[in-house]
Amino acid sequence: MIWKYKFDVDSMNNISVNTMVQNLGIKFTEIGDDYIIATMPVDHRTVQPMRILHGGASVALAETLGSVASYACINGNKYNTVGVEINANHLKAIPEGSGIVTGKVTPIKIGRKLHIWNIDISDDKGNLVCVSRLTTMVVEK
Repeated sequence: MIWKYKFDVDSMNNISVNTMVQNLGIKFTEIGDDYIIATMPVDHRTVQPMRILHGGASVALAETLGSVASYACINGNKYNTVGVEINANHLKAIPEGSGIVTGKVTPIKIGRKLHIWNIDISDDKGNLVCVSRLTTMVVEK
């Protein structure tokens, strides 16, 4: 297991109250030994004017997953993590009302100062919708 911070799905969802995470309807659903999964609805909160999933909403889901994963790998009493770069390739349009998309974050590298995360986002049928990579920096409090 890569996690240094002990947490569960309920605690992750509870700290998201009154944040953008909650406003977008993002819900953490699963924690594994080296991954975290969260879902996000494709509804009025997450679509663009053409009524398809907004790329920015996908990036928000990706950054949420990567940031939480990064923080869970450090000693939160001494350090914080901050995002320094994110990219995303949007692979498939998802129309409003299509249900949810699911993001899964896995590590590429967990170093002392930099963490690099891969985030795959899929639709209800398992089709890859977006691939993203997030780099975070570990900084002293």
